[in-house]
Amino acid sequence: MTSNKTTNPPKLDYSLVLILFLLFLVSCISIYSAQTTGQYSENFLLKQIVWYMVGTGIIAAVITLDSEQLKKISWYAYGFGLFLLGFLIVAPSSIAPVINGAKAWFIVPGLGSLQPSELVKVFIILVLARVIDEHHHKNPIKTIQTDLWLLIKIGFFTGLPLLLVMQQPDLGTGLVFIAIMLGMIFISGITWKILAPIFGTGITLISGVLYLVLAKPEILEKYFGVKEYQFGRIYSWIDPYNYQSSTGFQLTRSLLAIGSGETSGKGYGTREVYLPESHTDFIFSIIGEEFGFIGASLLVSLFFLLIYHITKVGMETKNNFYTYICVGVISMITFHVFQNIGMTIGILPITGIPLPFISYGGSSLMGNMLAISLIFSIRYHHKKYMFSN
Repeated sequence: MTSNKTTNPPKLDYSLVLILFLLFLVSCISIYSAQTTGQYSENFLLKQIVWYMVGTGIIAAVITLDSEQLKKISWYAYGFGLFLLGFLIVAPSSIAPVINGAKAWFIVPGLGSLQPSELVKVFIILVLARVIDEHHHKNPIKTIQTDLWLLIKIGFFTGLPLLLVMQQPDLGTGLVFIAIMLGMIFISGITWKILAPIFGTGITLISGVLYLVLAKPEILEKYFGVKEYQFGRIYSWIDPYNYQSSTGFQLTRSLLAIGSGETSGKGYGTREVYLPESHTDFIFSIIGEEFGFIGASLLVSLFFLLIYHITKVGMETKNNFYTYICVGVISMITFHVFQNIGMTIGILPITGIPLPFISYGGSSLMGNMLAISLIFSIRYHHKKYMFSN
């Protein structure tokens, strides 16, 4: 028996506000230190603060939307995201230049560059949450057929933007899309009778490809058209010191910076290791060198608190659509953190994925703030009912 009378009005999630504010402080401190090296002339700190202000505006706008409104806009947002990704492919270089071998950004006057795939990550979460929620409402009785149909729908709506992103090409973002999809599949309730053979086959294929890269690269070159230089990231990841003058340079410098920080670091602003682009993808290396193992561990703990808090929100809500959104946001942020930190310490290949809320970058920060705004919305509209079982 459940009463319709609620015991609390809409409210702001102050715990999430505190976590986000601490991440903002860490970002500002780290970026300010990174931009003091001679290679930079821009004020990245000021730009990051501006982007955080814009992100705060996004939160203020999205927090007022309840579950029904989020469902209504999900398809429009998804369609808009597909349009942006598709237009990016055919857009002239004057508005969509090729940067570092990838055509992934629009040049927006007054704002700089905008990477639409960062926003599409959140649009995918919204659409998959709606697809799963509506599927279970239409199919209250689970069967192999209904589960298989749900899996096909999840794969299809993830696959469309994934194919467009890989045309840029942008492997890092593509992996984030896949991570979101896998998280949503695990929470969707699809039987393991379907998932076990699929994931088993996938793991086998990935292992086979990795074996060919390491032992038989000529097969991939001959039959799949893979170029020799494309193996560089794998080789420089496995043995970076043999490639430290080329593809392994960034990783070896990152390892040296983090390792030299030892336990407590060298002190704020006291850096000795030169590391290009340290304000973006390799911001964790700055933290490791200046604040050591202790500082890096505190940052990882802060991310753990963020993931724990979102998990708690997802478990407390009685709205399945909200729960699926939480799982999607958790999957996105967790993969970003694990991949970014992993690549800076050499346990994962370098993919160009920024550290959420810490690395400099307007598009990345907007995507993360949009995702967090969904969590704020869930907490804002969360209601406890009297006499509920």
